[in-house]
Amino acid sequence: MDEKLFVTNEWDKVFPKSEKVDHRKITFHNRYGIDLAADLYQPRDIKGKLPAIAVSGPFGAVKEQSSGLYAQTIAERGFLTIAFDPSYTGESGGMPRNTASPDINTEDFQAAVDYLSVQENVDPERIGIIGICGWGGMALSAAAIDTRIKATATSTMYDMTRVIAKGYFDSADNAQARHKLRETLNAQRTDDYRTGEYARGGGVVDPLPDNAPSFVKDYHAYYKTGRGYHKRSLNSTNGWNVTSSLSFINIPLLRYSDEIRGAVIMIHGEKAHSCYFSRDAFKNLKGDNKELLIIPEASHTDLYDQMSIIPFDKIAEFFWENLQ
Repeated sequence: MDEKLFVTNEWDKVFPKSEKVDHRKITFHNRYGIDLAADLYQPRDIKGKLPAIAVSGPFGAVKEQSSGLYAQTIAERGFLTIAFDPSYTGESGGMPRNTASPDINTEDFQAAVDYLSVQENVDPERIGIIGICGWGGMALSAAAIDTRIKATATSTMYDMTRVIAKGYFDSADNAQARHKLRETLNAQRTDDYRTGEYARGGGVVDPLPDNAPSFVKDYHAYYKTGRGYHKRSLNSTNGWNVTSSLSFINIPLLRYSDEIRGAVIMIHGEKAHSCYFSRDAFKNLKGDNKELLIIPEASHTDLYDQMSIIPFDKIAEFFWENLQ
């Protein structure tokens, strides 16, 4: 747990800095010994122990993008928040770089709860989490295992284990398709070991082909333009290691989501290609403290940064009600 992180102190977010909150960089570690880098946002002129929220996502993004915007905006409403880079990405530690894991990335949320639970200005009984896009699935996984998480919000959620194992809209949900995928990824493992380098999958395609699906165009409009580009974002640059996908094929991330006892709100855009992930996952949740909020006409990436569309007041109300 002595890895040295190289964390910038300059404001290099894709969103403007708020004058309503104080901001500073922090680090904490997970139980695998990986040091994580985060931005902490604290509302000004509020004393005492605060409710706290950890935020991460989207999948392949960094804390200088959507998660930081969410954290800062929710902090303006009275919460202490942190937006963190997951293991192996951004300014966080872990080798090899550019790797994802359904286990370790679920643990990253729990490590954020570890950190928040021992802060003098945080009420450890009032901690929640927000997961965006692929980290929405990680957030539900964390909520299913960590009883310290009292409330969970997901926004434009992806179940990465489902989409990798079954393809979009479950179009490749058969043993033969998965076998071919395993063959390809395991052959890549051999090549990576031979060369001593990890092949990268490529970030969001650029330039866009003429026949690109509308959701790919939406990703490009965020990650590859001044709207959301960031030099540390995998989606803005060269993407994940190709072999990162392997463990996602065999691990159903949301297997025990029906056992989440804490409150959950799932938010998704009506026009998002990914909306079926939230609709299906919500059906598996139990209890009367669960809510699915569909935003009319909104796309997947609208919930990354469109301030007039993201229901921040509703999210804050949800946490105030459930972090009592």
